Amino acid sequence: MPRPTFPTIDPDRRRALLRHPGGGRVRIVIDTDCANEIDDQFALAWALLLQERLAIEAVYAAPYSFGIYRDDLIRTAELRRRGQPLPDELRPLAGWVAGLEEIGVDPADVSFVGPAEGMEASYTEILKVGTLMGMDLQPKTFRGAPEYLASYDAPVISPAVEDLVERAMAPADTPLHVVAIGATTNIASALLVEPRIVDRIVVSWTSAYPTWAGMYNYSFNLEQDLLASQLLFSSGVPLVYLPGYYLGSQLTISLPEMQAYVRGRGAIGDYLHHLYTHNPLYAQRGIVGNEMRTWVIWDLINFAWLIDPAWVPTRFVPTPRLGDDQRWHTDGAPPHEMLEAYEIRRDSIFRDLFVRLDAFARTSV
Repeated sequence: MPRPTFPTIDPDRRRALLRHPGGGRVRIVIDTDCANEIDDQFALAWALLLQERLAIEAVYAAPYSFGIYRDDLIRTAELRRRGQPLPDELRPLAGWVAGLEEIGVDPADVSFVGPAEGMEASYTEILKVGTLMGMDLQPKTFRGAPEYLASYDAPVISPAVEDLVERAMAPADTPLHVVAIGATTNIASALLVEPRIVDRIVVSWTSAYPTWAGMYNYSFNLEQDLLASQLLFSSGVPLVYLPGYYLGSQLTISLPEMQAYVRGRGAIGDYLHHLYTHNPLYAQRGIVGNEMRTWVIWDLINFAWLIDPAWVPTRFVPTPRLGDDQRWHTDGAPPHEMLEAYEIRRDSIFRDLFVRLDAFARTSV
């Protein structure tokens, strides 16, 4: 599919746009699939606790559907039954299938919401997190795409896309930071609707493997809407890429930590603890018990970079081409740089979240 064209950004201006915003208050919008599991709720709650640093102008509900894995789960189960080796694209699903086998569930019988239902659930969950924190987020929360991008000729128009275009094009002294913690359908659609926003926003996005890893990019955020993900890299929009694997995957939290530092910290702390102990992915993936396991709170990484770049160090790298095979390529790669994270300070990030939750609970009594 031919790639659309976008205004070219001068390399020096690109570096200026990607310069860390520093200690001042940063204009942001948050694009989140807030109901797909539990990490988005933690990240949104932390963002709402950081409003002396983050000027949250809008929150957009992103679509999600684990149904994209249905056929591959069935195929993986069949190959396992035959004792045949799994190709690269199916190996990440082996643990999921093994969990279902352990509880006697056929992958074909697992139910999944579609992207429209996922977006609507995310919209409702955004408002719920706000309510639990005593904040009415409805005036600044917008429904996003009810479906994934099917063609670059047909952006998926939604209230979120219209708001992002209008907000990005409004006169401002600083760029608008788009914190993307789900599929990038809304962002890609906004870029297609109004290509001029390409140098008026900075996108931070977490997904997949580092560009140097050479791995097949099994990543929910990336592969739900591959066309949108590809556009993020080819469009030239200033991009802060925060790999989920090796980096975001270090943001694990245990049940004892949840009990010691989250539970009892107001209504939001109790809700986050409830989500942790009633994670919807447990039943979906045949996960039994959480007493001796941890869970990854992936999406904290975006806000951690915004608050303190020492927590998520980055460097300029050539932007790769994201192929249809879901791998990074240098051939045919776009000619611009991006920022890519290469390290993470897990303890500093969680310490900040715990301290803020505790202080918020004390002042909200």
